[in-house]
Amino acid sequence: MRLSEFSVPDTLAARGALALAEQYQSEAITAHALRSWVWAEAFALVDGITGIDHELLYVAAVLHDIGTVTEFDNHTLSYEHAGGHVAIALAAGAGWESERRERALEVIVRHNWPRVDPAIDAEGYLLEIATGLDISGARPDALPREFVRDVLDAYPRGALAAEFGACVVDQAERKPDTAARRLVDGGVLEKLAANPLEAR
Repeated sequence: MRLSEFSVPDTLAARGALALAEQYQSEAITAHALRSWVWAEAFALVDGITGIDHELLYVAAVLHDIGTVTEFDNHTLSYEHAGGHVAIALAAGAGWESERRERALEVIVRHNWPRVDPAIDAEGYLLEIATGLDISGARPDALPREFVRDVLDAYPRGALAAEFGACVVDQAERKPDTAARRLVDGGVLEKLAANPLEAR
């Protein structure tokens, strides 16, 4: 498995998602988003999941945390719902049909579920386990070491632990009925600090 095996979709929506991420998110959060996309694609191979909508997966991965930034934060919606609506707006501008736009929202929202059934939502499952690896260190040995090293070299973690930790604590405090509260109560700060990817 090599990083070069995974190609960014050459589409209007994919380019737009990356442009939004780079304009509004920090380098560390955007690198996290891009690693999450690569991990998701890699887990599809490892877990034998086929029939993936690769453009949808890329857009959802790149925008899955954009609801944490000031410009897209929503005082009533969870950050994953807010980010999902950003994805809907982007996808509408790119000409996606209504059902596919809604899928972008679903995938982003489900990345914060404790578990997603791949038989029901393959892309949601892949983003959930990918972010689980990048944030909490879940399944750290599921992917080849050399591949993991190359991904971390291409998209360095930087200040992710501090930045994402601060974001999710802020979200949990202001929106205690959202998934952010569950993440904080579940020890996400400690998991970020102990993530074996931090040591690589």
